[in-house]
Amino acid sequence: MQIDTKVTSPVLQIKALTEKGEFEGYASTFGGEPDDYGDIIAPGAYAESLADHAANKTMPKLFWQHNRDQPIGRWLELKEDDKGLYGVGKLNMGVQCAREAHELLKEGDIDGLSIGYRIKAYSVDTETGVWTLEKLDLREISVVSIGANPDALIGSVKALKQSHDLTERLKAGDQLQEREFELWLKGLGFSNSQAERAVRLHLKGQAGPATADNERAFLQALLS
Repeated sequence: MQIDTKVTSPVLQIKALTEKGEFEGYASTFGGEPDDYGDIIAPGAYAESLADHAANKTMPKLFWQHNRDQPIGRWLELKEDDKGLYGVGKLNMGVQCAREAHELLKEGDIDGLSIGYRIKAYSVDTETGVWTLEKLDLREISVVSIGANPDALIGSVKALKQSHDLTERLKAGDQLQEREFELWLKGLGFSNSQAERAVRLHLKGQAGPATADNERAFLQALLS
């Protein structure tokens, strides 16, 4: 199951920085204690995504503060090692925001990297609530001062956990209420309008001859 893009807590481990804008550092680290949002990233979590990027001759984007409207350069190299996800990037010094980021990095005013990703495989410790992220689709890596909007991140984490709980109920054969079914679909990446339409079609008997029970059985089969 894929979940809408979320981000990690910043890793404050930017290493070398040159006057031409090249820099190195860890964008993510493996294992250890859960991050600020209760997640642990497992070794190998990026392997498939990095292989896909290599096959397609692409790289995750390099943004400023996770803002898609502010690309500030590109990644030259990304790899996993025993510690985490290590990258070599280059700021585009012809872009004002990149020059500002360079000055802040050079002076040590900021030194963080944070990734944006979609979850492809995970497990949850039912006793602690800690999520171990086992396979991630790496979308972007940002230079950050602090984590993105805390309220947005908290909302993202809550929605993620809620989606997980609803999925487990469907697997167990429970029948979701209309609002719960809509929330579950949004957790799968459906837009608000798509989720609302799906509820009308599949839970309110507006889908033609197919019954709601058949539709729920079909969705459960997809998750089994």
